[in-house]
Amino acid sequence: MDFGWILIAIIAGLFLWVYVDFMLGRKKHLANAKTNTLPVRESNLAIFAEGPKLFEDLFSELKNAKQHIHILFYIVQDDKISQKFLSILKQKVKDGVEVRLMVDWVGSGLKRKTIKSLKAAGVEFAYSQMPKLPFLFYSSQVRNHRKITVIDGKIAYLGGFNIGNEYNNQDPKLSPWRDYHLKMTGEGVTDLQSEFLEDWRAAAKVNLLQNKAYFPSLEKGTIRQQLVPTEGILLEEMMSDLISNAKTSIFIGTPYFIPSKRVFSLLRDAIKRGVSVTVLVPLVSDHALVKEASYPYLRTLIRDGAEVYQYLNGFYHSKALLVDDTVCDIGTANFDKRSMFLNYELNCLIYDVDFIKKIKLILTEDILNSRKAALDDFTRSLLKEKAASTISYFL
Repeated sequence: MDFGWILIAIIAGLFLWVYVDFMLGRKKHLANAKTNTLPVRESNLAIFAEGPKLFEDLFSELKNAKQHIHILFYIVQDDKISQKFLSILKQKVKDGVEVRLMVDWVGSGLKRKTIKSLKAAGVEFAYSQMPKLPFLFYSSQVRNHRKITVIDGKIAYLGGFNIGNEYNNQDPKLSPWRDYHLKMTGEGVTDLQSEFLEDWRAAAKVNLLQNKAYFPSLEKGTIRQQLVPTEGILLEEMMSDLISNAKTSIFIGTPYFIPSKRVFSLLRDAIKRGVSVTVLVPLVSDHALVKEASYPYLRTLIRDGAEVYQYLNGFYHSKALLVDDTVCDIGTANFDKRSMFLNYELNCLIYDVDFIKKIKLILTEDILNSRKAALDDFTRSLLKEKAASTISYFL
């Protein structure tokens, strides 16, 4: 057997291993995924759409922490804004505050030296979703994309921002960075604390869920909301329900528009029954092939009668789904297959009309900073689109 045939056999074997690993890993994932539904709560909410304003508020609240700080981010970079963030955590340990920091194993940009210094300072650190046998490929694709901060069990944050210079408008290509992040007080914080501690138990192998110190008594707020944690299952169902029940309008804001077959079909059905559909995506991309992967869907929607806008004022990383101006979904999940079928995500359904009006002001501003797209803006590139389509599940 010559070298060429040996190489072909090796490649074929590799593809077979990846396929079997993925299919069996997916089967195990679905069998073990948590599918509980959290209750509708009454909380107080604020929304941030700019990194500098969010970080100013977040860092201030962290500095005021008295008992415990629990933080999960998909990404914490090892740069200027991150060092400021980590310095605050180290100082709070010195002040006698318990600090736990969890980051995704793939997403995080922290260096070993930095992690070592955090642990030496007394910060409890854990990686979430480390790849593991026997399904090494599949487990390497399942990312914890959640962003949770809980301070003293009373103040919490969730949304699209991570910790890094680009999120603080310090990346020449992607600035200003546009994102949506929620600050929460009131009874809903209990659910965010529980979700963090569930993930901490999985990552650090320490169960703190029964410790009442992390669950202080909380008063009700004024805004009806419901947290929706998903684990590669249920997100497609949630989005499908929202789209199916739309009567007049649907707004989708996302950096990556790569919907599942079911969700895309429901969107097209909504247009056919007279629902106004608006999609806002970035003009500038931060990852290879994600734009090309979205082109076939966006072209089809434009032909169906939807309005598609491309954001011009920096990079649009926001995640929003607004239906009939009566329910709005803000969280960590993108409108793509990865979020629907692989990632651990955390979204917040908001049912308060007055708060939704505040969100709509932000959405309107973002539309004004965009241009309405035409079919020509999504010129067909057969090779790139084929490549993007082949790996769209993982983009």
